[in-house]
Amino acid sequence: MGRTNVRMRWRAAIAALLAAGVVVGPIAASAAADGSIREKQWHLDAMHASEMWKVSKGQGITVAVIDGGFKLDHPDLVGQFLPGKDFSGSSGGVGSYGDGHGTEMASLIAGTGESVGGTGAYGLAPGAKILPLKINNGSVSGASPTDFLDQIGQAVNYAVDHGAKVINISQGMDAARFASDDVVKLSGVLAQARVKGALVVASVGNQAQSGNPVSYPGGLPNVVGVGALDQDAVVTSESEQGPQVILTAPGMDIVAACAADTGYCKSHGTSDAAALVSASAALVWSVHKEWTANQVLRVLINTAGKPHDGTVRNDLGGYGSVRPRVALTDPGDPGPADVSPVPAANPVPTASPSAPASSSAPASSAPSPIGIPSDVAVGAPSAQPKAEASSGSSSALPIVGGVVAGLLVVAGLVFAVVRRRKVAVPPVIPQQPMSAGTPPLPPSYEPPAPPEDNPYAR
Repeated sequence: MGRTNVRMRWRAAIAALLAAGVVVGPIAASAAADGSIREKQWHLDAMHASEMWKVSKGQGITVAVIDGGFKLDHPDLVGQFLPGKDFSGSSGGVGSYGDGHGTEMASLIAGTGESVGGTGAYGLAPGAKILPLKINNGSVSGASPTDFLDQIGQAVNYAVDHGAKVINISQGMDAARFASDDVVKLSGVLAQARVKGALVVASVGNQAQSGNPVSYPGGLPNVVGVGALDQDAVVTSESEQGPQVILTAPGMDIVAACAADTGYCKSHGTSDAAALVSASAALVWSVHKEWTANQVLRVLINTAGKPHDGTVRNDLGGYGSVRPRVALTDPGDPGPADVSPVPAANPVPTASPSAPASSSAPASSAPSPIGIPSDVAVGAPSAQPKAEASSGSSSALPIVGGVVAGLLVVAGLVFAVVRRRKVAVPPVIPQQPMSAGTPPLPPSYEPPAPPEDNPYAR
């Protein structure tokens, strides 16, 4: 998920480790260069990207990405960023970053693949534009739960006022950490965003095996909560479960542009999946500009991959795997413009003067989600989670070198951390400066045809 909750825990963990005399630092392992970056993006082939791009690339749609900062000059993203805004209160502006997360999300949505002779990292909607909005997601010290929700609220308002149709929030923090007043305030912002025509998409979180806590904003009303799938279209073991899950999308071994020295990273998590749902909405909206957010979401739900267990939806995978290819070729009836396909099942709680929950509250103490969507009709993936395969290489997480004992000493001082694993992927050839714009796929590149039994084609 968005990794905000995790990053903040890492900050707490790192502080405790440093206090104990333990030095930590990031390490990214490189994978072998065995082909173009584009060839490593299995999710684009599974989702029939080259076929969809003949119909839509997301042209004319602005997708706001609320994240921790952006590498604005990445060759695969040059010309894709609109002027953004920094709400984090940190120095450096929207183009500074504590990690590569925001860059990755922007790449998954609107990467042009211009690097490396046109075989760099493509986004699912390369014709869309990105409105970069920076918040303090834990990569900068000093963030509190109140600050986190307040900055998201400010960024959502800004995005709506500046024409963003889709707002991607691949971020989240355990619901137990928030005061009800803060939750009510953000819920009001999200409700107004929907009224004004924007579709807000957020990750549901990566802690299914660590208490499965509800995460905000992914568990709030007027948000499309997204879970992650592997290459077999099975929900990953880390993807959080519950009524807040509306759709799922690929979220395992996902290669995208990032801020690493190589320029590319492999990762997994519901963050990636949320970005792909945001891109899917941009593809559909680009063709049907007269549709409302409710209609775009309804079509994405109604064309989602059908459930394997025969249910309309389940808490594991929501209404199914997003399939923009089907939404573009056979959208069906978009339904009423002013009726949400996923109305909230419960009301937002009344604000109270109670103090915020402690920031050290364990993940397992998260309360039940409030205002979770509950109805609609169609598709969810298999009801059996599948264990994730190891990445086979060192992650880009902060790690402790040669001091395992130190970790054990301070283990009781820090949170248990679950985070998307990220591995740097080297470019095939040195990157070249790229011009602005969104070029068509190079005629020399033909992506492999998806296998006949491709589960994403069902």
